[in-house]
Amino acid sequence: MNVLPHLSAIEFHSAWAMGMKVNFLASNIHHPSKKMTGSGIYAPDSPRAFHYDMKTEKGKLLLSRLDSHPKHPVMVNWTSYASGIEAFSMRNKEFKGTVFFDEYTFLELRGVTGNYTVCQKDLCCHLSYKMSEKRADEVYALGAFDGLHTVEGNYHLQICTLLKCKTTSLHTCGHAVETASTRFEMFSLSGTFGTQYVFPEVLLSEIQLAPGEFQVLSDGRLLSLKPPPGPVLTVTLFGRVYEKDHTSNASSGFMAYTLTIMLIVITSILYSLSR
Repeated sequence: MNVLPHLSAIEFHSAWAMGMKVNFLASNIHHPSKKMTGSGIYAPDSPRAFHYDMKTEKGKLLLSRLDSHPKHPVMVNWTSYASGIEAFSMRNKEFKGTVFFDEYTFLELRGVTGNYTVCQKDLCCHLSYKMSEKRADEVYALGAFDGLHTVEGNYHLQICTLLKCKTTSLHTCGHAVETASTRFEMFSLSGTFGTQYVFPEVLLSEIQLAPGEFQVLSDGRLLSLKPPPGPVLTVTLFGRVYEKDHTSNASSGFMAYTLTIMLIVITSILYSLSR
């Protein structure tokens, strides 16, 4: 099931191929009423073919050529650039917002161009951008999340994201939105990630990808190569801290074991008192 703003199928599958430096083929169930759609053929450098359709029940056969041994892009140090610069000074106030049940720290983008830094725990996200125009009817924000996601699984995330809010109310930043009108001339996003497993996402209005329109530099910056061909929904560096998952699962297992022992002891005591 597609979950915007970061887990639409074509969005995350293409990012996973780029982040893991592999070819990736995904054939999704086409069931629009259940938000299930989005198939693609993805290479490490760019999507080769993809299909997203929430309006009809028709499927589509995708064909493309892939290198059986794709050339690996340059090795990336995801924290190199972000940890080497000073935080951009901020005048506007941070606020909290929820993305797929996770509480993010956000900053509103107030100008047509700007440099912003937002931090949460060990993660600081840096954004430089320029819009074609600052529309009064649309709001964008820079967000950071560093923590344990606990809905539909437990896994640790570190995420830096530029996203469009659903309405002009800041309370809607992080809500699902499929269309936008604001065009960006450029963007550069980076973060002080504590993991090498970072997946770069760029999603445009009407749930479209931007093949060949951006690149990841060796210092960890997600950078536009030219103005994206459509209005931007989100630009995201989606990090997974896999090594912390085991710790969380072990803690959960120990807690369950402890509660079981306590329940057995309490049951035994109650049984003894009732005799």
